Amino acid sequence: MPVETIEVPVSQPYPVLLGDGLDPAEAVSERLQPGACVILTDSNVGPLYADAVKSALEEAGWRVLGVVEVPAGEASKGIGTYSDAVGRLARLGLGRDGTVFALGGGVVGDLGGFVAATFMRGVDLVVLPTSLLSMVDSAVGGKTGLDLPEGKNLVGSFVRPRAVVADTRWLRTLPDSEVSNGLAEVVKMGLLSGGEFFDELAFVPGARSGDGEALRALIRHSIRFKAAVVGEDEREGGRRAILNYGHTIGHALEAAADFALPHGAAISAGMVAASGLSSSRFATDLTGLHEDLLRSAGLPLRSPGVDVDAALRAMSRDKKRSVADASTEHRFVLLRDVGQPVYGVAVGDDEARRAIGALVG
Repeated sequence: MPVETIEVPVSQPYPVLLGDGLDPAEAVSERLQPGACVILTDSNVGPLYADAVKSALEEAGWRVLGVVEVPAGEASKGIGTYSDAVGRLARLGLGRDGTVFALGGGVVGDLGGFVAATFMRGVDLVVLPTSLLSMVDSAVGGKTGLDLPEGKNLVGSFVRPRAVVADTRWLRTLPDSEVSNGLAEVVKMGLLSGGEFFDELAFVPGARSGDGEALRALIRHSIRFKAAVVGEDEREGGRRAILNYGHTIGHALEAAADFALPHGAAISAGMVAASGLSSSRFATDLTGLHEDLLRSAGLPLRSPGVDVDAALRAMSRDKKRSVADASTEHRFVLLRDVGQPVYGVAVGDDEARRAIGALVG
């Protein structure tokens, strides 16, 4: 598979390099001169790939000061793990001219991005996403975030990586459940985009079952769509908010479940709820379409057992809310139709409670 470069067209553009069997050092050679670096990874990905990445970087002249490994899982997106990680960078001697290579899924990308944005007031970042979810979504766009007990991604920053290297070879070791988790974001973006991308959501079952061409087509569509949206609104002051479709309730479900609920499963349920709210607003019934697509991706449509009040409390702390919003009002992204998202739609507490209740009962 030839290397494909998709540029994220922000004020300081950066490339997403998509291919199979990429050499990370060669991939970033046009953007960065070899220097001191640290590889940040987790306890699942590190044993699989860290040595190979370290060897490739050293062969290209990089001085790898160390591999910082954090425990796998959402719990590592916390202040404690962040503090430990930046302490390790300091002890390893990484300077302001250094680079962090974030090797892993969405948790490592979020944590590594925030580490790079804040250590020494900012060092270079290269993202090496190893999960489908991170390739199609979290690695593209520069948003980083840490979780607090009060809610998801409440601490974070925007950071422009120097490059994102998306090597589809790394997806071959993913369990089926992680492929489904990533497909939740693919389905979301296809619904938002409409057109050819939406039509090619027909590839979802094939991608789920291991069809490499189907998977690469959906990854390519997702990266291009997200890059275009980010290029219009990097700091989420307007249109970029559409990417939160399904996330207002989805993130609330994650927080209410103490982050034990997989992200893709939560967003899947959140999209089902959003489709119902969209129907009540715009008289366009898309719920059946949502359910068919999400089932084809192997995703659940409900989140039984999650406490409704806990989810509502988490929604009240959602970072997308404005101080001008009423205390009983939440901001949603809804769909007028496929390819026609509307953001900033006010939804009251009672309506939100009913929508969550339908998911968790």
